[in-house]
Amino acid sequence: MAPELLYDAAIPQVLDCFREMRILAIDTSTRAGGAAILRDDSLLEHVFDKSQEEFSSLLFRWVNSLLDRTRLKLSDFDLFAVAVGPGSFTGLRVGLTAAKAWAEVFKKPIAAVSGLEAIAAQVARVDGGEELLAVVTNARRGQIFGASYETLKGRWVRKGEEVLTSADEFFEEVSRQAGGRNVMVATPEAGLVQVALASSKLKESPIRIVSEDLAPWIGRLAYGKAQRGELVDALTLDAEYVRRSDAEQYWKDS
Repeated sequence: MAPELLYDAAIPQVLDCFREMRILAIDTSTRAGGAAILRDDSLLEHVFDKSQEEFSSLLFRWVNSLLDRTRLKLSDFDLFAVAVGPGSFTGLRVGLTAAKAWAEVFKKPIAAVSGLEAIAAQVARVDGGEELLAVVTNARRGQIFGASYETLKGRWVRKGEEVLTSADEFFEEVSRQAGGRNVMVATPEAGLVQVALASSKLKESPIRIVSEDLAPWIGRLAYGKAQRGELVDALTLDAEYVRRSDAEQYWKDS
């Protein structure tokens, strides 16, 4: 279920800060994760970590390091941004719990951002183009998380739902959605899609390899969400699980 929009005093507070909005963005949705500090949509500092150590201990080390390097305090931020899925059940809860706590203590809003949207944001859009963008990330055990995006008002907007499925089934559905349009595929791991793509109707589609370092992109997307008023608070923030029972099983003990 999509989070409800936040309609309270926090939004005017953020809107007043558009000339210099400080954003703390965190990503604990996959086996790798990170945190970033941005001023508006410009990256100031960030941390990316592939150590696979528990996020419950890593996250606060990341944030403390960033605060030391920028000489900022948590109370200095106007907006907290967090990846809300899809991904690891345990990892997502760590990130969401931290964002909820900071937002509650400092009375600031939260931008809830999809990790798949953060992948899509890394792919350049062609003005006036008719491309459909198929975004894929690893769900483990032979499965992928996927979603398709199309251009609307200068940004990628999701078409349909995020899914947990096989790459073969995903590309079959994307082919149907495309309806003859060109398709691009965006993923941090080419190996997730190469075999399935080659045997599908989309075998001529180019693959765009993007960074798995998502926190900076989560921050940039959060800035756009703040401009559009698409924010939530500590009470309404929740993870966007994809087929909850299956996702929890696939990610159990990850």
